[in-house]
Amino acid sequence: MDDVLEINSWRLARATDNDIDELMTWFDSKHSVDIWGGPNFRYPFERANFVEDSHWYDMATFSLRSPDKAFSGFGQLYERDRRIHLARLIVHPQMRGQRTGKRLSRMLMTVGERLFPLDEYSLFVFRDNTPALECYRALGFEKQDYPPDQVLADVCFYMTRPVAGRS
Repeated sequence: MDDVLEINSWRLARATDNDIDELMTWFDSKHSVDIWGGPNFRYPFERANFVEDSHWYDMATFSLRSPDKAFSGFGQLYERDRRIHLARLIVHPQMRGQRTGKRLSRMLMTVGERLFPLDEYSLFVFRDNTPALECYRALGFEKQDYPPDQVLADVCFYMTRPVAGRS
């Protein structure tokens, strides 16, 4: 299947309804939800509004599983301004600082290339989210002018990078 990827026993596949309840436990504050889902994401949340606010069924929505099958990361993909946009990336709190974010991002980018025949990736990241910012820079993302139709220009960076071999 084009939207499943396995590398070194790590598996990225479409998220399932069973992932929703566990993912909701990864957030412990309004601020953590804002960083991940944006300022319009409701908190505290219930399952129904979490699904609605995350656009669970409207985007290509993925879960990353470690070799021991543990739910380790989450992210979404969609087309935005003729780019493969990475959205709502998060790593399980116990997996942070172990390069899981890079693995998740790389795997999402690979699947994104299969799903969208586009030449660039894009993403938004909060300026004070240093671990994520360093991760994206290490993957080749660079800051760009902030899209004029977006809020949060004062607290977020807009980053892009080319798809290797396309352009």
